[in-house]
Amino acid sequence: MIAKYWKKIGLIILIVACIFNVMSKLVHKLSLNKEMISSAIYMLQEDKETNNEK
Repeated sequence: MIAKYWKKIGLIILIVACIFNVMSKLVHKLSLNKEMISSAIYMLQEDKETNNEK
């Protein structure tokens, strides 16, 4: 039975894997963007504090 439908089963597995991969990349991309913004804000604050001490 599986031998008869192996192409359809493989295609379904491939589609699910591709969707999972794309969604994973989108989620990580958004969190990476937030992390970069917070790091930039932190660096600007530290730079201002350093310039005020001089």
